[in-house]
Amino acid sequence: MTDTTANSEYTPPKVWTWDKQSGGRFANINRPIAGPTHDKELPVGKHPFQLYSLGTPNGVKVTVMFEELLAAGHSGAEYDAWLINIGQGDQFGSGFVAINPNSKIPALLDRSTNPPTRVFESGSILLYLAEKFDAFLPREHHKRAEALNWLFWQMGSAPYLGGGFGHFYVYAPTKIEYAIDRYAMEVKRQLDVLNRHLADHEWMVGDEYSIADMAICPWYGNVARGGAYGDSATFLSAHEYTHVLRWAEAFNARPAVKRGRMVNRPFGDPAGQLLERHDASDFELRTQDKVIAAAEAVEKK
Repeated sequence: MTDTTANSEYTPPKVWTWDKQSGGRFANINRPIAGPTHDKELPVGKHPFQLYSLGTPNGVKVTVMFEELLAAGHSGAEYDAWLINIGQGDQFGSGFVAINPNSKIPALLDRSTNPPTRVFESGSILLYLAEKFDAFLPREHHKRAEALNWLFWQMGSAPYLGGGFGHFYVYAPTKIEYAIDRYAMEVKRQLDVLNRHLADHEWMVGDEYSIADMAICPWYGNVARGGAYGDSATFLSAHEYTHVLRWAEAFNARPAVKRGRMVNRPFGDPAGQLLERHDASDFELRTQDKVIAAAEAVEKK
């Protein structure tokens, strides 16, 4: 791998080799091979679903889905959420790789089946849970197709937002104008796609809240509201996408979304963190403990 900067010309070799880290925030965990780097069993709780994740947009999709299912009365959706710290390489442990050979969060193990069912890729998990509980996926033919259209749109589009724009705008070791311009243009086009659609729809599937909203809003709604990649909302003129912002505010106002955003979240305001979740009955207590601890920390400063 050859070191490049914004002002130097790079000629690719005939055969690429991995001879050093690429630099950037995640250089220490990036590698061109799959498989585990170390042996580590995953913890297992008492509930049917074991979720191994982190409070990134992809992780939030699934914890929001679980919290929405529980709020809707699906008691069989109780889950244990275990924190996977991707910055420390937890995703390369043998136990995690056995559930997701791609070593990406989130990963889910459904122990209500015999044998247990592994489910990986956030979109696959949303669809799996929606079908299992017959919830948040419209039954009517055309609406169901529309929900799946937007679910797969997000799965195909978000890499341009996160791995493309987010990486080069925030995480890359050098600022490359061409790369930032390339991905900023595509992200703004995608935001415009959403804005035009939401101008005539309350949710992604008309008046029916669905897994399409849960998949898309943690990514695009978060960026539009200024919650990701530094000052990217200003850079992208996100205020122009008024329908996206209206939708994002409605999404984030839902109680289940507020809870889902806290789970497996080891960063940000301590009052908004719930590093792991294992029992719905103590959710409020543990949340309140976080608020008290945050308030005490402020008083000591």
